[in-house]
Amino acid sequence: MQSGADKARIDARIWDIFGEDWCVMFTDLAGFSRHVAEFGIIHFLQTVYESERLLIPVIEDHDGILLKVEGDSMLVIFRNAAKALQCAVTMQKVTEVYNSVRNKEDQVLLCIGLGYGRVLRIGDVDVYGAEVNAASKLGEDRAEAGDILTTGGFREQCGDAPGLRFESLDEVPAGCTAAYRVVCSPRKSV
Repeated sequence: MQSGADKARIDARIWDIFGEDWCVMFTDLAGFSRHVAEFGIIHFLQTVYESERLLIPVIEDHDGILLKVEGDSMLVIFRNAAKALQCAVTMQKVTEVYNSVRNKEDQVLLCIGLGYGRVLRIGDVDVYGAEVNAASKLGEDRAEAGDILTTGGFREQCGDAPGLRFESLDEVPAGCTAAYRVVCSPRKSV
């Protein structure tokens, strides 16, 4: 910020020290503001607790690192994009089973955004970068309950996944070149 500072050199040093390639996952629970207003804060906290109880073991099983939880959202990083995608699909399946025996107001309605690329990783505390911002926008603002949305960078890194396809989205968040919805192929009858 000082006058005459070589900002390009300073930026390059910061990226050299903290820059790493990671898959970034943002989760969010759909309809929370409405539910808090309608059912109260205790109900909100119980649903957040249930989501963490259900989803954190899935994250750990797929080698994810949970960096932080803020309200009804989680920030998770993965080294392997294919494992991140498997984790996201499993998380949606776990919530689907959980929700099948719950009243509508007690359901965990999960939204997921995935990005992949160069980020600034600050220990096990936070990450910053264009793919972080795009994954956040996809998971928290754009996704609806049950959605897994990805950036183009994630799609390129992940490649094809058996039983899944990537459907292009018209609206692309700032900082990425493309965005996709992950669609599970219908199961074939045996």
